[in-house]
Amino acid sequence: MNNLLETPIEYLKGVGPARGELLRKELGIHKYGDLLNLYPNRYIDRTRYYRINELQNSNSEVQIVGKVINIKTVEQKRGKRLVATFVDNTGQMELVWFQGQKWIRENVKINVPYVIFGKVSSFNGIFNMAHPEMELLSEHEKSLRSAMQPIYPSTEKLTQRGITNKVVNKIMQQLFIETQALFKETLPAWLLQEIKLIPKNAALFNVHFPKSQEILAQAQFRLKFEELFFIQLQLITKNLLRKHKIKGHPFDKVGEMFNGFYQNHLPFELTNAQKRVLKEIRHDMGHPAQMNRLLQGDVGSGKTIVALMSMLLALDNGFQACLMAPTEILANQHFLGLSELAAPLNINIKILTGSTKTAERRIIHEELENGTLHIIIGTHALLEDKVQFKNLGLAIIDEQHRFGVEQRSKLWKKNEIPPHILVMTATPIPRTLAMSLYGDLDISVIDELPPGRKPIKTVHRYDSNRLKVWAFLKEEIAKGRQVYIVYPLIQESEKMDYKDLMDGYESISRDFPLPQYSVSIVHGQMKPAEKDSEMDRFAKGKTNIMVATTVIEVGVNVPNASVMVIESAERFGLSQLHQLRGRVGRGAEQSYCIMMTGGKLSNDSKVRMDTMVRTNDGFEIAEVDLKLRGPGDIMGTQQSGVLNLQIADLVKDREILQMARHYAIKLLKDDPNLNKPEHAALRAAFIEMTKKKNIWNYIS
Repeated sequence: MNNLLETPIEYLKGVGPARGELLRKELGIHKYGDLLNLYPNRYIDRTRYYRINELQNSNSEVQIVGKVINIKTVEQKRGKRLVATFVDNTGQMELVWFQGQKWIRENVKINVPYVIFGKVSSFNGIFNMAHPEMELLSEHEKSLRSAMQPIYPSTEKLTQRGITNKVVNKIMQQLFIETQALFKETLPAWLLQEIKLIPKNAALFNVHFPKSQEILAQAQFRLKFEELFFIQLQLITKNLLRKHKIKGHPFDKVGEMFNGFYQNHLPFELTNAQKRVLKEIRHDMGHPAQMNRLLQGDVGSGKTIVALMSMLLALDNGFQACLMAPTEILANQHFLGLSELAAPLNINIKILTGSTKTAERRIIHEELENGTLHIIIGTHALLEDKVQFKNLGLAIIDEQHRFGVEQRSKLWKKNEIPPHILVMTATPIPRTLAMSLYGDLDISVIDELPPGRKPIKTVHRYDSNRLKVWAFLKEEIAKGRQVYIVYPLIQESEKMDYKDLMDGYESISRDFPLPQYSVSIVHGQMKPAEKDSEMDRFAKGKTNIMVATTVIEVGVNVPNASVMVIESAERFGLSQLHQLRGRVGRGAEQSYCIMMTGGKLSNDSKVRMDTMVRTNDGFEIAEVDLKLRGPGDIMGTQQSGVLNLQIADLVKDREILQMARHYAIKLLKDDPNLNKPEHAALRAAFIEMTKKKNIWNYIS
């Protein structure tokens, strides 16, 4: 049976080479199995037949049984239309066609019962239906078609080439006739019983041809559960494999560095969340298996100190540590922050980026190899083959979703036994998404801000209130504060963005004139050295206002900057708005984030603005973002491949996902290699799936 599902799609009756080619190109359907997994987007309820005297002018789709009693052509200003009078025993209405008239005239039978289906509207008190779907009542009664009419995903090209929903429906019926709906059960009997799942055959049949809402819901639940269950099985087996197979260095000593720093040099009391996370990291690194942990913390939650203390554990055990950041600005910032914290410890910390001078590089390479360099911070430059360590014990990767997978695996190879890996991200990832994308990483969350941080006040203002906003900025600057003004950057139209930024800069320079005010500017077309010197002037307080594109989204830490103005805020995604807001609020003063927008906002933009004003919680914001944008966008392109879901939806099906994870863990605890006879079918399906779709390409 499974071989039948491998049959190329053009061999299915009613498809053929031309349609096969289109289905391949447009929907990625290459074989029978792909068609089987083309699930409907929605369903139209065809359980009900309306009478003409019951029709309402509601523009809804209805079906009616009746007869065509005459057909005529009506001249219009441009072209003609074909009008048929359609009657049942309660009244009459009109059917109208603007295209395909010749075919309709020749083929529609007069005075024979039809079932018509389409949208009804009313014109001069007479109901009409344009381009109805028509089927002879005798055919309608015979067809496999269900009461719930499935509507399949389609594209403009398919519709143009005559592959309508009706055609897809027909070939789907043909598929079920040819395969006799004999699909292999993949889940074990105990699982089906425990969560009352319907068999796979019934689920597939009823998702395409449901007889009622109730059976449709059962079919969808079964298929969604199965899809998420297999993904979780893959992620969890991978995690277990890694823990058994991939050896790690056990850091069993908690020594002078860690304890000395904790007792004598901690600049502030750790929050409970930081203590909990450190405990999780210590526990992981104390075992002889490689740690793979994702550390999520909102902007400003104190990930840096956790990173440093994890590195000190490595040093206590005689190993080196590295921290890799996506940009030079960020690497520099980590370097300054960590050097300051570690100053009393007398350890050797250096930075390696693209702009490190050759002479300096030589020293760095040498010290890394002989072990006198304890901690190295850098950008992609750390991945170069020339960079060799004496014994790298811990690699920390910041802002992970900016790094591809191959880059991460290069770090692994920097040592005989791979280093422990800690991935840090300031983009909170909703829990459901994290469970799917990083199901193979253990997750730690810092979910409280250090004491003394005042929540940032966020407001949304329209362009018409600009004068008031500028007056507020002047008041803040008079108190000695500094201001960011950020413009959106949309890659495709850099010229336009540059113009927006330059226009903005000019008008700001006019409104905040020298010598009283001084304005810096930073954008992507400047040379790195120019950028750095402008950033530096701002950081040192020589300029009051920093006008920038989103290059400041990650990086600069200027505690004195207390106001963030975001221009055209409707052009930013939620997570970007949240990241930008996190650039202020780093000092003890009250900070503000002002989002400026035009007057006309789409619903999504309104939701984004309201969410930002309502909450500072990055996790809550990420949840809303996921609902608005879907999973693919949030993780950036290289991550979205893993979520190539066919029927489940990470946002709507969170409960099913949690249930699937729970049962996947339960199953693997009981039978890690799926060797039990009752798991034979599951094991076969699992092997088949991992062969076809290697999701490890997406998660490393």
